[in-house]
Amino acid sequence: MSARESLKQWVYDAVAEHGEASIVDTAKHIWRNHKEEIETWGDGFFTWQYDMRWAAQVLRDERKLIVAANRKWALATS
Repeated sequence: MSARESLKQWVYDAVAEHGEASIVDTAKHIWRNHKEEIETWGDGFFTWQYDMRWAAQVLRDERKLIVAANRKWALATS
């Protein structure tokens, strides 16, 4: 699985685990759970937080993720 595809799943998993998650909370969750893998990504190590936002946008485009009223990410209900 590519780094971007991994991040897409990790963003989804982080939001699912927390119910709603801010960008910072999502990044912390991903780092705690996938630090070792991220560190092997070469230049991707320096862009993973940008790529995390890209992954969240893809999930929004796929209607799997929404931005809640409090500006946190949440899973789409339908």
